Amino acid sequence: MTSDEALLPLLAAEPDSRRPILSVPDSELLSWLATQGEKKFRLGQIRRWLFDSRVGSFDEMSNLSRKLRDQLEAEFRFEGFEKVGHQIATDRTEKLLLKLSDGELVECVLMRDPGRRTVCISTQVGCAMGCTFCASGLLGVKRDLTTTEIVEQVLVLNRLMQDDEKITNVVVMGIGEPLANYTNLMSALETLTSGEGLGLGARRITVSTVGIPAKIREFAQQGQQFNLAISLHAPNDELRTEIVPVNKGTGLRQILSAADEFFEVTGRRVSWEYVLLAGVNDQPEHAEELAQLLRNRIAHVNLIPMNGVSELNLQAPGEPQTRRFQEILQGRGVNVTVRKRKGADIDAACGQLRLNRS
Repeated sequence: MTSDEALLPLLAAEPDSRRPILSVPDSELLSWLATQGEKKFRLGQIRRWLFDSRVGSFDEMSNLSRKLRDQLEAEFRFEGFEKVGHQIATDRTEKLLLKLSDGELVECVLMRDPGRRTVCISTQVGCAMGCTFCASGLLGVKRDLTTTEIVEQVLVLNRLMQDDEKITNVVVMGIGEPLANYTNLMSALETLTSGEGLGLGARRITVSTVGIPAKIREFAQQGQQFNLAISLHAPNDELRTEIVPVNKGTGLRQILSAADEFFEVTGRRVSWEYVLLAGVNDQPEHAEELAQLLRNRIAHVNLIPMNGVSELNLQAPGEPQTRRFQEILQGRGVNVTVRKRKGADIDAACGQLRLNRS
């Protein structure tokens, strides 16, 4: 493992009463600028600095007067969090541990592939879904992230990149269940896709959910071409409830029905996430059952050999077993890939994000 910063201690500090600049509505910021004797066009300049550049402070907003920069610093926070951890994996994946204004912690990740820069962001402090293989829910859920806290993860990861890099994709696959924080999530996605925000195309954004049927249907009606990924992990209700306890309250039939509606409304193919757990859900009969479950559906399966979590007594199957599972699905006409491991050596891979680090 390499890192250009050691993981910093989580030092206690006096709470900062200043609001993050990104959380201030345009109307309020305009009024504040007027009280400082500034023209309206300053609002656009400030917003462009926040979204169109990689500056890390008000001081770097070079087309604002020194006086205004000092006034901004006195009144607002440039970012609503403190970076207390920064790790870099051997594959150049970067992970940040952020301490929020109330002292809670959350993680987000930048992943690099040829021609692609993907950021993975969180939507809650912790997770209530209780998936048996995942570190994110070990301590339960503490609260939803605000719209600003969701958007700021994308911006701070953007600032890690070189001048010749840019964000190409956003995956909402970090800590938390995105559709359980639906209102703040959609507000954040509106900002990320807005021309006054980052201007990302909706097809560049994927939202991952454990499967909340009512919210999947609501998500389908947004009129946007977002991608949907559903964490399946088992081909039948009995096994899925063991792996994903909240399945007991929904069941695969309702989830599949909601996914079908999402495809009918949006025309976007649904991705099905399937974490392979050795001796649990990785047998040939599971692959056959999964192929039958997705029969006649335009779908894509992401097989994810489990990434190690020290607190959990589960592991990934060997490569031959993974390959056999993949071949069975392919032989039954199911579109399937095995997800690349990104950032596993810094616990940044799928299922490894958590609330804190010692």
